[in-house]
Amino acid sequence: MMVEGPILATLAKLSVPNLISLCSATVVSIAETTYVGRLGLASLGGIALAFPIFMLMQMLSAGALGGTVSGAVSRAFGAHDKARAESVAISALAIGLAFGLAFATLILLLGSPMFRLMGGQGDILHEAVAFSSMAALAVIPIWATNMLASAARGSGNMVVPAYTLLLAGLVQVGVGGALGLGLGPFPRFGIMGVALGQVVAFTGSALFLAAYLRSARSRLRMTFDFRKVSIAQIGAIMRIGGIAMLSPLLSVAAVLTLTTIVARYGDAALAGYGVAVRLEFLLIPIAFSVGVACVPLVGTAIGRGDVTRARAVAWTAGSLAAGVLAIVGGLLSLYPGLWVAIFTSDPAITFAAETYFRIAGFGFPFFGLGLCLYFAAQGAGRVGGPIFAQGLRLFLVLVGGAYLAIFETPLWSVFAISTAAMITMGIGTAVFVKRARW
Repeated sequence: MMVEGPILATLAKLSVPNLISLCSATVVSIAETTYVGRLGLASLGGIALAFPIFMLMQMLSAGALGGTVSGAVSRAFGAHDKARAESVAISALAIGLAFGLAFATLILLLGSPMFRLMGGQGDILHEAVAFSSMAALAVIPIWATNMLASAARGSGNMVVPAYTLLLAGLVQVGVGGALGLGLGPFPRFGIMGVALGQVVAFTGSALFLAAYLRSARSRLRMTFDFRKVSIAQIGAIMRIGGIAMLSPLLSVAAVLTLTTIVARYGDAALAGYGVAVRLEFLLIPIAFSVGVACVPLVGTAIGRGDVTRARAVAWTAGSLAAGVLAIVGGLLSLYPGLWVAIFTSDPAITFAAETYFRIAGFGFPFFGLGLCLYFAAQGAGRVGGPIFAQGLRLFLVLVGGAYLAIFETPLWSVFAISTAAMITMGIGTAVFVKRARW
């Protein structure tokens, strides 16, 4: 199926486990926002400030470098070179551990001034720092988990990584909720207890994936002999992955810019945007589920020299992601309360969140198209064009932010700029992929 199967059916088969994994992200997002809301407005605002930073960890490790690793492993399998596939995997794990240590250190040292620059103050700033200080301990396990999961996906195995992340999400919800709210015999740690759920969940998932990839059941066998780490493979991964890492950085920079602008409209507007943007971040895994499925298909085809099939996979996957997100966007534009009412009944917070969905929902399908084609480009090892298109999105947000600062326009105009930027990113990515040489 990887090399000759019908494209849509194969994509669907490979995407289903990722969609199951998406259930984990959905459950975690809903559950965390729900019980953080019970901790009070300050906690809800604090996690709204911290959330983009930690989502960046997931996007860098699972999407940018993770997709690059999957593409490299799949191209090695397409060329029937399993030794190179193992070398890619162990080199990727070494990269992930190094990045995890660096980012955890930065969060611990610079979290407070960063949140202050984003507009955090008083109790909201205190809660953001408390959450990030504990959650920083999860950053290294997050990187390890996603490097190992990406290597497994590159070999064509979507099932084990998906169910591992699903179980990790359930553990995160259980531990974070129990320790955050003090349920049953557990003490109430507040926002720090919520963060501790991430530490426990991702440490367990990293250890499990390492054990699986050592076993005979894995198509990709890893000995975890770090003497096999290859400087050449690290260089090859980073030549593509270094560019690909700009994608989540640009995406989060756009969200951080919008968060900073929204903070000028008051605590209620910030909390409402925090509720809404959590769903926007869930759109990434929806496109991710299809995009990750197309990476090994594109990579294997490129490894075999079948560029025609690689392009057909890319356009099929992009259309599928855009269609699913169009349904989500249309539904939330018409009925934004389906999401917002889960988390809050405060009129001011509800108004801000519902205003966002009524406008931004029109941009969701373009966002899905652009993101899925970006993953396809990772499979082909050609990511420059999609990254440039994402840079256009950030440029529009920055220009729009300057305009808002000068003319003090209403809140809805912030969300209109966000929507226009998503549409530009989607169309731009499609143009660049069509013109790229694979």
